[in-house]
Amino acid sequence: MAQNIILSSTLKGFLAASLLLIFYFATVTLISGWDFTQSQFFKYWYFILSLALGFGIQVALYFYLRDRSRQNIPKKVLATSGSTSAAAMVSCCSHFLVNILPIVGISGFVTLIAQYQIQLFWVGLALNLAGIAYMLNNVYFFSKRNLTNE
Repeated sequence: MAQNIILSSTLKGFLAASLLLIFYFATVTLISGWDFTQSQFFKYWYFILSLALGFGIQVALYFYLRDRSRQNIPKKVLATSGSTSAAAMVSCCSHFLVNILPIVGISGFVTLIAQYQIQLFWVGLALNLAGIAYMLNNVYFFSKRNLTNE
């Protein structure tokens, strides 16, 4: 049973990381085209893949805890980290939104985000690490509690 939970959780984490990458590629391609998407990915691949991997690890740990404990684990950390990861990945092309969204009045905001894309990547990675640490802490205490109950 434990191996099934680990396998299921790992697959869900892999799926989450894949979906985040699909979101990145779809969003950047819709905004700026495939050639730009490829160039940005090759320029920032280490950030983009790290963010997706970190998010996938968090999802895997979340489902592992949920399935092992049958308790409601807070989803806020997972949601915050996932949103930040997605925003950081998409920030690499957000300055091109200025071309298609000037009427909405957010061009200044988008330009500001584009100027700080590397910093946003680092914020996303920091939040990913914090989320992973939080989930690992929960796994540790859950495991410790179960060992003392047996």
